[in-house]
Amino acid sequence: MPPSRREQICRTAILLAAQGGSHAVTHQAIDRKIGIAKGSTSYYYRTRSALITAVSNYLAAQSQEAFRELLARHSTQDSNVLIESYIADLTTVRREHALARLALALDADCAAEQRKALANCLFSREAAIELYRFREHPRPESAADELLANLEGRILRTLVFS
Repeated sequence: MPPSRREQICRTAILLAAQGGSHAVTHQAIDRKIGIAKGSTSYYYRTRSALITAVSNYLAAQSQEAFRELLARHSTQDSNVLIESYIADLTTVRREHALARLALALDADCAAEQRKALANCLFSREAAIELYRFREHPRPESAADELLANLEGRILRTLVFS
């Protein structure tokens, strides 16, 4: 089944952001890239804010699906193997997703609500807390925050400096 128009728009916005930064993501640029009538993206997402929110939601859904697939493949292995596999996936197969997220989050026009959605679209604090609860860590919340900070740093270093 072909992707819906909304999915096409989100995929294209991600591609544009990954290749040209957040300012490359405009309604008109998306229309041109997809080859749809001028104004079509605006029909689905009236404002840039609505578009960025949709992209955040799309990235979150894709991340959850990728994580579920990795979990199924690595279910019998240590959680560190799963984490390493997820990082490898984000920096190779889903590199455009990680780059687009970074570009959109760093945009000065990005509202606090959108920045929060982007912050949570690749990694789940709740899942990290559950991981540490499962491991019976004495402070699962702080351990989860430390893990996420480490993962964010690794993603940034890999994407920007490698």
